[in-house]
Amino acid sequence: MSQPLLQPVVPRVAASGEARSRFLTAGALLGRGWLKRAAFAFLACAATIISLSAAPGLQGWLGAALALLMFAVAVSDARSLLIPNRLSLAAFLLALAAAAYDASQEFSPAFWLPAAQAIGFSLLRAAALGLAFLGLRALYSRLRGCEGIGLGDVKLAAVAGAWLDWLLMPVAVEIAALAGLAFYGLGLLAGRRPFSAAARLPFGLFFAPAIWFCWLIQAGYFEF
Repeated sequence: MSQPLLQPVVPRVAASGEARSRFLTAGALLGRGWLKRAAFAFLACAATIISLSAAPGLQGWLGAALALLMFAVAVSDARSLLIPNRLSLAAFLLALAAAAYDASQEFSPAFWLPAAQAIGFSLLRAAALGLAFLGLRALYSRLRGCEGIGLGDVKLAAVAGAWLDWLLMPVAVEIAALAGLAFYGLGLLAGRRPFSAAARLPFGLFFAPAIWFCWLIQAGYFEF
């Protein structure tokens, strides 16, 4: 008599365990999603506060927007090795707006002239650094027979040139290069990946934050 009584209990317990497993999995995913949103909100608030501390007013808000865009670029490049054109374009246009606004603060009878000159210099720096990356990309492709620098990195270099002055442009590139090498070296030491000369590294993951960091230096946030 006991056997028939136990038979319906087994599938019921299994179903209960399966439901609990699904509930825990959904809860873990939900918690992970909230954690990502909380982390993004914290970074956005921190970037805004730091940018406004470096440059109060509209210039600081533009710097905060740069920080958010560079964070989005870094995340996108880390996930897919791609830098969306819309992010680069938005950061580039913000750079021109920041240059024009900063120059317009200077007293001049023809207030539009300093703004036009600032935009012109910003475009010149963007073209110089973008073309330098494009030339390096072509040289690497010719020597190695493969692409070492993506076009997204070339466009991001133009963004760096538009935002940063001549002295800080190479600093941003050097910071990104050293950070990338350190990241790759730590991966080798941890045994996560074998050494490969053809390994693909998301340069934008390091270059994008370096651009905002160097903008903070340019704005006078750090005193050396």
